[in-house]
Amino acid sequence: MPSEFAVGFKKFLSLTITILKMKINLPDKLYYSIGEVAKAFDVNTSLIRYWEQEFPIIKPKKNKKGNRYFTPEDIKNLQIIYHLVKEKGYTLDGAKIALTTNSKISETITIIDRLEFVKAELLKLKESLAERDEE
Repeated sequence: MPSEFAVGFKKFLSLTITILKMKINLPDKLYYSIGEVAKAFDVNTSLIRYWEQEFPIIKPKKNKKGNRYFTPEDIKNLQIIYHLVKEKGYTLDGAKIALTTNSKISETITIIDRLEFVKAELLKLKESLAERDEE
């Protein structure tokens, strides 16, 4: 019988892989408006604002007029919430518990993204060195 840790880790990996496969149609930017975010997730802006109130991990920046600007980190957190609530059918309380028990998910996604970027850069460097050796 698997340990409690093994079961939890398996769920964590499953959720992490699902989130990584979830593609959001947003350009690479530092900040996104609430309209852009809502459109990318195909939800109303009011739902994004509601989730912001319910989940403290969503912390958009606000300008003097009060307009919200979401960071890529906020987008990743919204992906997790969207997956749990909309795709898995969790209640908000259930999603909060899942986020608490799997607090490392967004960190893991960030680390994986960075590693993929570093890998791509290293492959480019390897190719350029191979081309230089051929000359």
